[in-house]
Amino acid sequence: MSHSIGVSGAEGSFSEEAAQRYIQLAKLPESELQYLVSVEEVLKALENGSIELGIFPIENSNGGVVIEAVHAMASYTFKIERIFEIDVRHCLLALPGTKVSEISNITSHDQALKQCRMYIKRCFTDIELTEYPDTAQSARDLGKGVLPKTTAVIAPLRCAELYGLEVLEESIQDLKFNYTTFIAATHT
Repeated sequence: MSHSIGVSGAEGSFSEEAAQRYIQLAKLPESELQYLVSVEEVLKALENGSIELGIFPIENSNGGVVIEAVHAMASYTFKIERIFEIDVRHCLLALPGTKVSEISNITSHDQALKQCRMYIKRCFTDIELTEYPDTAQSARDLGKGVLPKTTAVIAPLRCAELYGLEVLEESIQDLKFNYTTFIAATHT
């Protein structure tokens, strides 16, 4: 029997990584992931029955509470199946051939920007930061040409290969041990 799992991220996101981890922990044989990008969409899909399980982040050891999750959780009723953590390693990604000196903007999810704020402050003195709904979605949109060529994104390493981006630097998060707590939720 296949399990339908909704994740609050695009393909290549940390939520996808968390879902894969949960599948191992719960020993779910076959699972189909739906990339719903936001916590709101995951909880809405749980409520209307289009997914059986939802995976979304609630807190990071450095970035704190995921505000988006708190707001969404206040609007829906669900059952927590499991609370678990994954180690989050951020990468700075850009279009192939882009030099660090050419970067005028760094785009990512609010949590990723928070988790890398000291790195950004140390390496980029005058840079515009833009919040995006999801780390992997920012990488996908950069690869598709939706974002300006002088943009770099903070995203998981897997996004470089998925979206044709170049890794400028790996493990740029401020804390060596950067854990995000995720919830695996079902409908009540």
